This record gives sequence, structure tokens and C-alpha cells, in this order.
Amino acid sequence: MGEIRALRQADISAVAELFQRILRKTRRPATHALEAYLTGLFIEAPDHDPEIGSLVHVHNDGRVTGFIGVMPLPMAVEERTVRAAVCGSLMVDNHTDDPFAGARLMRAFLSGSQDITLTETANDISTAMWRKLRATVLPDYSLEWLRVIRPAGFVAEMAANAVGAARLLSPLARPIDSLIRRGAPGPRLSCLAAAVPEGTFPSAEVDDETTAALLTKWTEAYAVRPLWQPENLRRIVAEASSKALYGEMVRRVVTTRDGRPLGLFLYHGDPGRIGRVFQILAAPGRIGEVIDSMLAHANERGMVALRGRTQPVLLEALLGRRFVFLHASSSIVHTRDPTLLEPFLAGKAFFNGFAGESWSRLIGDRFD
Repeated sequence: MGEIRALRQADISAVAELFQRILRKTRRPATHALEAYLTGLFIEAPDHDPEIGSLVHVHNDGRVTGFIGVMPLPMAVEERTVRAAVCGSLMVDNHTDDPFAGARLMRAFLSGSQDITLTETANDISTAMWRKLRATVLPDYSLEWLRVIRPAGFVAEMAANAVGAARLLSPLARPIDSLIRRGAPGPRLSCLAAAVPEGTFPSAEVDDETTAALLTKWTEAYAVRPLWQPENLRRIVAEASSKALYGEMVRRVVTTRDGRPLGLFLYHGDPGRIGRVFQILAAPGRIGEVIDSMLAHANERGMVALRGRTQPVLLEALLGRRFVFLHASSSIVHTRDPTLLEPFLAGKAFFNGFAGESWSRLIGDRFD
């Protein structure tokens, strides 16, 4: 049946090979760069907690055949400080050999010392396991949104993602989008007409230090929010910028005409492609203006569409701006204390993005 135990440095090479084969779906051997990153993320991180750590499943013959990556995250729930753990990178090799290895890894993890357990990347199979272990799926945090900016370019890009040679047709999409744009019915946002907002507030590139400061400032109003240590927050902000598989990082602060910051948006993507929005933050009551500024900037940059993850605070503003919603993975919370669950159900928790696992370079970056 095998053994579940804490991750050790000696396991890193085997975990890296699992990552390549199961999550990246490639036969290429794991690189030293990937092994070093896994060590830094799960063993030597500034926020490492010996009581809340990653686990491996070890087969009877000594092979590491399963892994669950765990990142500790101190959080504030109202005036209370709690220990949270973020779960990502659940991998099990050869399910037929031990069909319950994944469930055993999950059960061992959930029985740990943390008060709250979180994940934002659960697929359908792992979501079913979470539910059996009495976790709660959060629908308002689990939707993905899509905003088309150039319809013909978007269709061409989707075709290219399925068949690489279809990207040769992308130049043909540009005159079609120009015709659509000229026929757009006024300045109102419309997914079909591909109109973008006019007269938006300006935005400017922002550095790591300012991003960290604004992130701390604009999460203080949430009933549940991370309590990052400065060193760890700087690391998270820097790593969130590196998503080579998604394209160039765009990170901008939106300001009023007199320079007061209103919000922040961060996305990855190259012109002519679909941008992946990592995080949108805003001062209270200004989220709609930040979204409009983000759409205007993406349009000027030549993006064909933007996609991102919902949070309850975003939903009302998104609904009025011709966004399309779909589901790709689930955001889930598990706690044995019902009072800690309530703010998540009420949409008062800052969760996903920086308060999750998607900031990690394991999602969207290269390790050549």
C-alpha cells in the first residue's frame, strides 16, 4: 500500500520527474533548474513551517509515486490570526498500482496542523476527492471570465492553439477586426462588437516594491486576508511576474488624473494573443474603473482577448461589461471550524492569485 511521509531533499529529483511527466505531460527529463525551484518553494522558502509541509507517497519498493505540494500561508480572519495551507501540484503515478494513493495523500494533508486549507486549481477528479473529505467548493471564486477584444483575432488564436499551423492565418484576421470595430454600436462595451471603453483613467508600469505595498494596502478591507512577511511577499510578487509560457508580464497601476492610485492589474501575454489576467486590485468602489483601464490598455497593446479568475468583488463589475464566464478548475476551502468558513461563503475573503498557488512559477514558467 505504500507510505505517506514528509517531503525530503532526497525526494526532489523524483518529484521533479513526476512534475514533468504528469503535469507538463512531457518525456523530457527534469532540469536542475526545476529541481532547484522545487527545493526553494517547498523546503527552503522563507515561510517554511515544519508542521505544515509537502508530502510524498512512497511505494513499497522505495519509489516516490505521489506528491502533494503545500505552501504555508498565515492569514487574518477578522481580528484572529490563523494558520492556512495552500495545496497545489497533487500528482500520483500509476493509479492502478495504488488507486487510493491520491486520496490518502489528501487525507494526510487535511489532518495537518493548519486551521484552513485552500486550493484554487482543483480539476474535476481532485474536486470529487475534496468533496468526499468535506471541503467546500466556492462557486464565486471558481469561475473564469473571458473578454474578447478582437473577435476574428480571437478565433484565429483559438484555432492556432489547436493546430499550430493555423497561426499563419492570423494576419487575415486584422482587417476583419478593423471592419468589426468600425461597425461597433457606440462606446458601450460589447463582446460581439469588440468595443473597448473610452476615456479611461491612465495607468503606468509599476515595480515589485510598489506592487507589494499596494497589495498589502488593498487587501486590508477583506475579512480574510494573507499576513505576508515582507521577505516572502517580495518573493511572491517577483515570481508571479515570471510566466514565460504565457508571454510578457504587464503590471500597471491605475491612477486618477492627479496621480492618486486607484487600482492595479497584472496580466501575461504577447500582442496578438490571449492575455491571462493574474490579479485585479482596487481601492473600495473603484474596481469598474480599473477593469476599464485594463481593457483599454490590452486593446492598445494588440491583445485579442483577456481571461482571468473571478472573485466575488469582481463579479458585479464584470457582469455589466460583456464578459463570458466558464469553469476550468475549482477554488476550495476546508476547515474544521465553521466560523472560519463563513467569510469565504459570504465572499469576504481575498483568495486566488497572490492568495493561492497560481503565483508560483510552476504554473506558466519554463525551467530550461
